[in-house]
Amino acid sequence: MAETREFFEKYMPEKLVEKPNLVNEVKAVFRFDVTGAGIWVIDLKTPPGAVSEVVGDPPPADCVITVGKADWETVLDKPSYAMQLFMTGKLKASNIGLAMALQKILG
Repeated sequence: MAETREFFEKYMPEKLVEKPNLVNEVKAVFRFDVTGAGIWVIDLKTPPGAVSEVVGDPPPADCVITVGKADWETVLDKPSYAMQLFMTGKLKASNIGLAMALQKILG
């Protein structure tokens, strides 16, 4: 199973280096409220993009994803599972259209 902290601290920063065009394609700031793991922000609006853990009050974001740690780690291993979690209310997104762009992030 993929690990939340590793995803945000290692995988995403490396992906931003490998795919700098991701910022131009997505153009949004995502906040991930992962219950049991913390709050993380992926800025895909300001080049070259950035990933950070939130300490204190969470900043505003274009799309806020709320999900439990175990469910999030399942999504990291199997991105298609996100839709099932969304339909059952275990994954919430403040902006459905932007949440669909997560396929570019996870894929």
